[in-house]
Amino acid sequence: MDYLFAERMSKTPRSFIREILKVTEHPDIISFAGGLPNPSVFPVEELAQVSKDVITDEGAAALQYATTEGYYPLREWVANRYNSRYGLSVTPEEILITHGSQQSLDLCGKVFIDKGTPVGIEEPGYLGAIQAFSMFEPQFHPIKLESDGPVLNDIRRCMEVDSCKIVYGVPNSQNPSGITWSDKKRKEIAKIISEYDRVFIEDDAYGEIRFRDEYYQPVKKSIPDHVVMNGSFSKIITPGMRMGWICAPEKVMTQLVTAKQATDLHSSILAQRIIYRYLSEYPIDSYIKKITDTYRSQCDCMVKAIRQEFPDSVSYTVPDGGMFLWITLPEGYNSLDIFNKALEEKVAVLPGIPFYTDGGGINTLRLNFTNSSCDQIEEGVRRLSRVLS
Repeated sequence: MDYLFAERMSKTPRSFIREILKVTEHPDIISFAGGLPNPSVFPVEELAQVSKDVITDEGAAALQYATTEGYYPLREWVANRYNSRYGLSVTPEEILITHGSQQSLDLCGKVFIDKGTPVGIEEPGYLGAIQAFSMFEPQFHPIKLESDGPVLNDIRRCMEVDSCKIVYGVPNSQNPSGITWSDKKRKEIAKIISEYDRVFIEDDAYGEIRFRDEYYQPVKKSIPDHVVMNGSFSKIITPGMRMGWICAPEKVMTQLVTAKQATDLHSSILAQRIIYRYLSEYPIDSYIKKITDTYRSQCDCMVKAIRQEFPDSVSYTVPDGGMFLWITLPEGYNSLDIFNKALEEKVAVLPGIPFYTDGGGINTLRLNFTNSSCDQIEEGVRRLSRVLS
């Protein structure tokens, strides 16, 4: 049968990470390739109890169809969190509950991107966003990253020369680089976005996972009407629930709700009620501290091992939050070759190539530190060092 697929499917890349994970599932392999939270910190017992309580106390309502926008008390919790932590003025009506932040990106693509729409995106950029937006056949315009965030001239070029309709970025502990934008860069970028009256999609999946005490103000604080902000419960509770949200101005929210109605009617109301019951009965800040303490220890372990084992010609980022760090190899190295040779040493890494929309990144790697013990990290870095040497 010669199936006549839509043209967009030939232009949408398969998830490189998902394909690699199939190769790295063998128990003998130490994997730095995925982006998995540490399951040892999942609140299993607490979620088991609140799940039982929701079914017992709210059974019929928790198992029925629900509104597209999501469970109002949960939307209210998200809005209050933004307002208390960042000093925003968000209402529950500006929150839409989604199936993870990946659906948030898909919905943003639906409402903002036509075929050929110019879209500015960080380089390297988040692979999930590249894949989600590619479904709508945009024209990507890369914005290079420095140690403190995007190159400002690239942002301005994106507006003036490329006429980008939207710009997408991850200001906190960026995936894949681990870079956090400086406060100065956030304010400068906000000015540029506002000057050209464009939309910034601010992906804040890692905003709560900070290894330092300071929390930078989101770009949305400076230009609330120009920013659509995404968040995720996957990083602060558990990814298996597949729960995230979008925070958007009223006019944008109207379009997002329409797009979601056409997609899935609404996200799981059962999962939403379970999450809200958990948030109501357990101290989320204590749990987030447990997560960040664990991830900080794992990050420190990986950075120390890299300093001790890797050749001096290899550079790397030192994240102040999140789940990843970024490796840049000397010119002439091919990260796909490193990937294949590393598998022979039973360690898996993620080549940086799919994080670039213009074919770059051939000498880069992303390493995940959150799903391995310190002993595994040290041994995995030793194995990878042998490959590099």
